[in-house]
Amino acid sequence: MQATRLNRLSGQLLSRLSQWAENPWRRFSLLLLVLLAGFSAGVSIGSVAGVLMVIDPVGALVVVAASELAIKARRPLLKRGGDKLPLGLLDMARMGIVYGLLLEGVKSSI
Repeated sequence: MQATRLNRLSGQLLSRLSQWAENPWRRFSLLLLVLLAGFSAGVSIGSVAGVLMVIDPVGALVVVAASELAIKARRPLLKRGGDKLPLGLLDMARMGIVYGLLLEGVKSSI
């Protein structure tokens, strides 16, 4: 690939984000935003699948496949030294999605 400005900036994105999040309050707020975004995504996935009632198996397959890919992506992040911000972001997104799906499941069963 060519070394374009966009390639250089996208390659440095994670390191720049880690530098920005060295402040504990910034790190906490970033993790909280990712958790809430994951929760919102989980609720919307559950709502859309519940309303259409046709794509329940497909929606479940997509959620399970995405969760498995996130679990597979966790291992290299654990072994990598240095800042654990990407691992925290991945875990918070997974927790938010699962919590949103569980909440939708409980709401629909009542």
